[in-house]
Amino acid sequence: MSTKKPLNVAVVGCGFMGRTHSNAFGKVGNFFNLEHRPVMKAVCARSDASVKAFAEQWGYESVETDWRRLVARKDIDLIDIATPNDTHAEIAIAAAQAGKMVMCEKPLGRNAGESVRMVAAVETAKVPNMVWYNYRRVPAVTLAKQILDEGKLGKIFHYRAKFLQDWTISKDLPQGGTGLWRLDVNVAGSGVTGDLLAHCIDTALWLNGGIDKVTAMTETFVKERMHNLTGKVEKVGIDDASAFLARFANGSLATFEATRYARGHKALYTLEINGEHASIFWDLHDLHRLQYFDHKDEGRVRGWRSLHITDGDHPYMKHWWVPGLQIGYEHTFIHQVADFLQAIEKGVPAAPTFRDALATDYVTDAVLQSARSGQWQTVQRAS
Repeated sequence: MSTKKPLNVAVVGCGFMGRTHSNAFGKVGNFFNLEHRPVMKAVCARSDASVKAFAEQWGYESVETDWRRLVARKDIDLIDIATPNDTHAEIAIAAAQAGKMVMCEKPLGRNAGESVRMVAAVETAKVPNMVWYNYRRVPAVTLAKQILDEGKLGKIFHYRAKFLQDWTISKDLPQGGTGLWRLDVNVAGSGVTGDLLAHCIDTALWLNGGIDKVTAMTETFVKERMHNLTGKVEKVGIDDASAFLARFANGSLATFEATRYARGHKALYTLEINGEHASIFWDLHDLHRLQYFDHKDEGRVRGWRSLHITDGDHPYMKHWWVPGLQIGYEHTFIHQVADFLQAIEKGVPAAPTFRDALATDYVTDAVLQSARSGQWQTVQRAS
C-alpha cells in the first residue's frame, strides 16, 4: 500500500495535449520520488465515445462530457486544461472558484484581457497554478538558464529565436473544428504569434528577462478558407507568419520569427544568446545537446562545444537512465508535473504561473498591435 498522498487529477481534453499531459501524470511517480501520487481520476471531452476510449487507453477511473460537472466534483483536486484556447478562461476561472488547483495549456488566454481575469481568479482563490510552457523543462534549456544565472555569458548583447513549420501551406486546407481550430481566429485568438512565438517568448523572458519594446510584421498568405463548421468559405483571421524585433530591459537586442509556411520544417525551434564572454545555441531537433562557446578558452582550442546533456549532474537527468542515453519531448511534460508537485510540497509557486504566462501574453498582444500599426509598441508588464 502506497504511503504517498493521492492527488486526484482531471484532464479536460483528449487531443494531442491531452495525451502528453496524461502520459506525464501517469509516469511521473515512476521516476521522481514525490510526496504526492497523481491519481488519474477523470477525463472530460464532448464526445462520449471518444472520451471513453481515451479513458481506457490512459487508465482514467471515470469520464465526463461536461467540464462543469467535472469542476463541481468533490473528488477532484487538480483541473488540467488541454482544450482549445477559447475555453481556457471559462474553465480555469470556474476551477479556481471551486478551489481546485489549475494547470492550463499555453497560451494562457486568447489575449491578455482574458489572461488578466484568469490570473485574478487563481490568485484570489490562492490555488496552485501553472501553464504548460514545457520547453523550459528540456534539460539543455534548463542548463542554459543555470549558465546565464551564473553570469558566464557576461553582458547579453543578442537573443534570437525562431519556430518554423509548414503544415498550413495548402490553400485547400479548411479552418475550424477538431484538429484545425488553430486556423480559426475566434478559437485560437491569433495564429503563429500565440501558438509558436508564445513558446519562444516564454523561454526568452525566463532566460533573458523582460522585453520593453517590439516592432513587428505579420502576414496571412491564404486570405480565405472553407470553414469546417459552417461549410462556407470565410476570411482567415489568424497570422500565418510573424516576425518582430525586440529590446530587452537588460539592453540586449532580439529577433523572433515564426511561420507555418517554411517548407521542409515541421517543428524547427532554435534559440541563440550572445554575451560578452560566451554564447549558447539550442535546437529542438537536437534537444539533448547545448552548443556552448567560451571566449576565455585558450585560443588554439577555442571553438563551439557540443555538450551532450545526459549525465547525472545535468538538470533532471539523474532521474532517468545511465549517462549517454537520451530522453525526448514527452519527458519535458513529466518534468513539469514533477516540479508542480514539488512546489506544492514546499508551498511555493510553480513557474511558469498564470502571472508568468500573462507576461508572455502582453508581449504577443504588443506584437499583434505593432503589426497592425506599423509602429514600435511598448510592452505592458504583468506585475
